[in-house]
Amino acid sequence: MDTVAPLWLWYFFVGSVIVALFVDFVVLRKQGAHEVSVKEALNWSLVWVGLSLAFNGLFWWAVKDSTGDVVLANTKALEFLTGYLIEKSLAVDNIFVFLMIFTYFSVPAAYQKRVLMYGIIGAIILRTVMILVGSWLIEEFHWVLYIFGAFLLLTGIKMWWASGKEPDLESNPALKLLRKTMPVSKNFDGEKFLTMENGKRVATPLLLVIALVGMTDVIFAVDSIPAIFAITKDPFIVLTSNIFAILGLRAMYFLLAAMASKFHLLSYGLAVVLAFIGTKMMLIDIYKIPVLVSLGVVVLILAITMVWSLKTAPKIAADKS
Repeated sequence: MDTVAPLWLWYFFVGSVIVALFVDFVVLRKQGAHEVSVKEALNWSLVWVGLSLAFNGLFWWAVKDSTGDVVLANTKALEFLTGYLIEKSLAVDNIFVFLMIFTYFSVPAAYQKRVLMYGIIGAIILRTVMILVGSWLIEEFHWVLYIFGAFLLLTGIKMWWASGKEPDLESNPALKLLRKTMPVSKNFDGEKFLTMENGKRVATPLLLVIALVGMTDVIFAVDSIPAIFAITKDPFIVLTSNIFAILGLRAMYFLLAAMASKFHLLSYGLAVVLAFIGTKMMLIDIYKIPVLVSLGVVVLILAITMVWSLKTAPKIAADKS
């Protein structure tokens, strides 16, 4: 698999992820179960975004230093930034589903932090495997790009039609399967995943929630990973931009959960982004849309959607009352 990243930067990236997860776990253990405030979520979101941008700066320097080509370094750093923004944007849809799962199971706010932490670790492992397999497939079978593109376009259309509709979690096949597979207690037992009930060991609702969160990430990974291959085929950029977007997912969840109603149109914007990326991928051998143009389109779509959401939110609230 061809990449412009020097070997030492791969080691640095892996080490950085391990350190970040270790620090996150230590902080989580010291704080214990508690409800995350908007201020705390905002501060951690800024930390993760800052670390991601700092890594991109290091990546730019590493490419320039190893190749001596400033233009190439600029292009690769821009690919990372575009990929990071796309993955961060698509993660918003994950967050809305997580919010729905937590609400459905009435998960106390103090326990949600731990669930998301385990979900992030599972997502990192899963996406690393999927990205490496995807890179190999594209390298060996170029036509796979067209399949990815068509899939993203159809997913974007489907997401548009599903936007604004309340999903029915009760009829979710994954939830039905989990309930048949494991006996589940009706009550939480702190942050425990298993508890004793009538002399038998049973799962708590928290274990069911973690399983659903993991399954949800599998579904969304199928959408988001092909999306970044439309920006770059460099496995290092695909992997690092994905993982850095995931690392900040927990903080972003608590930030967006507090103002989810204000961005009620965001799913429409994400649908358009997916459709655009899918079209870009299918046109790759006819016309390659520049990375800077792709970044501009994605930013513009998200900005319009967010501004329009903020403008129409008060009117909708007034109509309901």
